[in-house]
Amino acid sequence: MTLPDDPDELRSGLLAKVGQGDNSPPLSVSELSGAIKRTVEGAFGQVRVRGEISGFKRVGSGHCYFTLKDEDSCIDAVIWRGSAAGLAFAPEDGAEVIATGKLTIYPGRSKYQIVIERMELAGEGALLALLDKRRQALAAEGLFDPERKRALPFLPRVIGVVTSPTGAVIRDILHRLEDRCPTHVIVWPVAVQGEGAAAKIAAAIRGFVAIEPKPDLLIVARGGGSIEDLWAFNEEEVVRAAAESPIPLISAVGHETDTTLIDLAADRRAPTPTAAAEMAVPVRADLIAMLGNLGHRSASCLARRADHYRERFDLVTCRWPAPEALFMPAVQRTDDLGDRLPRALAGRAGTARADLNAVAPRLRIEAISDRVRATRERLEALWRLAVASHPERPLQRGFVRVTDRSGRTLASVADAKAAHALTLHFGDGSAAATIDDGTVARLAPRGRVERKAAAPYTKPQPGLFDPAEE
Repeated sequence: MTLPDDPDELRSGLLAKVGQGDNSPPLSVSELSGAIKRTVEGAFGQVRVRGEISGFKRVGSGHCYFTLKDEDSCIDAVIWRGSAAGLAFAPEDGAEVIATGKLTIYPGRSKYQIVIERMELAGEGALLALLDKRRQALAAEGLFDPERKRALPFLPRVIGVVTSPTGAVIRDILHRLEDRCPTHVIVWPVAVQGEGAAAKIAAAIRGFVAIEPKPDLLIVARGGGSIEDLWAFNEEEVVRAAAESPIPLISAVGHETDTTLIDLAADRRAPTPTAAAEMAVPVRADLIAMLGNLGHRSASCLARRADHYRERFDLVTCRWPAPEALFMPAVQRTDDLGDRLPRALAGRAGTARADLNAVAPRLRIEAISDRVRATRERLEALWRLAVASHPERPLQRGFVRVTDRSGRTLASVADAKAAHALTLHFGDGSAAATIDDGTVARLAPRGRVERKAAAPYTKPQPGLFDPAEE
């Protein structure tokens, strides 16, 4: 059913539905709005509209509100939460779309609107325009700057792959890695197109950071397709996840001519998934050959250096005299001495015997004992002299030795007066004393005799220098 273009004709049709006549009762506002709503929904049960999104807003409930417009007109649009979750792309202002839904009236404001059930980008031109707009916005944030790019690890131990678990892409990557350099691969399966694909891809890129073993390198891959098929890799959340990944990332989306925004944010872009595997690891056979070549070169270098030093050694040693020339005079002199020695010993035999007979009397034990006895007597005489001159010896005969309290011997009255406090040393001990008037020494009050050992000397012991013990 289509509505007539003439307003009068439309009004007549509406009045015919609700009743007409001078005697008919008046309609309430709600009744009239309800009649209009039923008429519009009945006439436009399913429509497809092409227009540009403007004023897009997603509220906390998950519903989306915006306006579809063209050069001359606009219409309000709403996408309920269930339908919004199934969109293949994230709506934004400026995107040209084709929306499928039904017209309805919002009685609260007497405004008609379209309730959108499905929505898609309107053609490749609109997609490219939206892609360029998004690229410029993300580039202005620095997400594509070359300074952010990191070098790939030379030989990663673990490689994480984000791709579809089915299809040729994952098989090509695994086979290529196995051919070049087998390594540990962890596959995070995701949907690479359709509703919710972008969120799953972004979650996989971020999720690899928390798993063990943590990959040294990530590959995000997908086979070729149209711009609509690859659109998930142009979504902002995927681009930001790739740019923020702490793990170096290779983007391998589509064929060589396909370019997506994740290619600009990745650390390296591969034209195909197979090429990404080739970038990820070196060829194991080439590494083995390179190691063999380096080993051969090292051995050759060492051999050349050894030959060089051998030549230098030969040049030096060839100038040295022969060992026979160095040692021959000494050998000859030794032989000569060996030949002369028996004759010399035979000639001096008689003289040596006479010399020995002359010395022998002085080597007899009696002569030695006499010398030891004389030495002992001299030592005992010296010991007796030392004992007699010992400073403690007179104390045994009644003499007293006077010292100050520090132990210094006082030899004059002046010294005693100056010290005042004295110590008197007797043969059997010592006692403290003081000078009263400078001339008389008295025992100090409370003084007492300190008993100590007798004079520190000993008499000579019998047999001390006994020649028999020598």
